[in-house]
Amino acid sequence: MYEPKKFEHLLGIEGFSDELLKNHFTLYEGYVKNVNGLVDLLTAKEAATVEYSELQRRLGWEFNGMRLHEFYFENMMKGGSELDENSNLGKLMIKLYGSFENWKKNFVSVGMMRGIGWVVLYYDPLANELFNVWVNEHDGGHLVGCVPILVMDVFEHAYMLQYGLKKADYIEAFTKNICFHVANARFSSAQ
Repeated sequence: MYEPKKFEHLLGIEGFSDELLKNHFTLYEGYVKNVNGLVDLLTAKEAATVEYSELQRRLGWEFNGMRLHEFYFENMMKGGSELDENSNLGKLMIKLYGSFENWKKNFVSVGMMRGIGWVVLYYDPLANELFNVWVNEHDGGHLVGCVPILVMDVFEHAYMLQYGLKKADYIEAFTKNICFHVANARFSSAQ
């Protein structure tokens, strides 16, 4: 059903060793495999069973793990790209946070929180609002009705192999490689 996307173009990106990225790609491919396996099992099971219920609960974890990794890898590129402050996304960031730098400082601060998870810049199209949100687990903490614009993985597998406990150094490397034209495209399609 789902095919793993290829992100080998990220190999050689500054701040991310090839070993770290290859391990991360393999982990992502595991989510894709598990989603496909769960979909097959759910199709074969009767809905009124305990087994079906537990498989159904697991689907959110595996599916979001797959999709969040895709968003994460897609919003990175070698050398990054700058946010156009005159773009709709740039204008809204400045309106809500006072400046791009204030937004970035907040995004990084959320990423530095203790724990495992994700940092997601969400857009709420109903209120025309942006939120930097901590998502603790793949399947919990998301803002319903909001659209992920930028995703950063802050589970240990995203950085420990290369950075050990130096999460701040990993986040700095990530921010240098943000592909803002992808974030802009996601924002534009959500408006």
